[in-house]
Amino acid sequence: MKQSSDCSSLQLTTTQWALSEAETVCQQRGVRLTELRRRVLEIIWNHSSPLGAYAILDVLRNDGRQGAPPTVYRALDFLLEQGFIHRLASLNVFTGCRQPGAHHSGQFLICRDCGQVDELSNLTVDAALRAEAMARDFEVSAQTVEVLGRCLMCRNEASHHAN
Repeated sequence: MKQSSDCSSLQLTTTQWALSEAETVCQQRGVRLTELRRRVLEIIWNHSSPLGAYAILDVLRNDGRQGAPPTVYRALDFLLEQGFIHRLASLNVFTGCRQPGAHHSGQFLICRDCGQVDELSNLTVDAALRAEAMARDFEVSAQTVEVLGRCLMCRNEASHHAN
């Protein structure tokens, strides 16, 4: 995906915010944001689209770090448990959470062309899903909604190439 310099500077600010939020939440909870966990979170936020564990491992190796998949998965498990990232099961990738530390369900719009992911927080969707589960006497342990489609930029690009 192409990035402008404005997008890169926004991403840097967003990454700094995410790391600062994670450090604050970890201090409040009395858990450690180790150097590796911090770096994995930074890698996820520095990319414009979600990453799989092996892509994260490749970046770590490019950093000169020795690592194996279990090391990355342990860091990802910690970040998931703390609510700093989300796992998109349909793609088996990870993306940064825009509401770190806050308990919420995940709702995502995923562009099938460029891989861009937009996290939503729609209380009406949450309430509707909870109500439907309750009506069926179903106990919800986790709730993630993944909507696959095409973003405006990809649709515009496709129509431009078609003309």
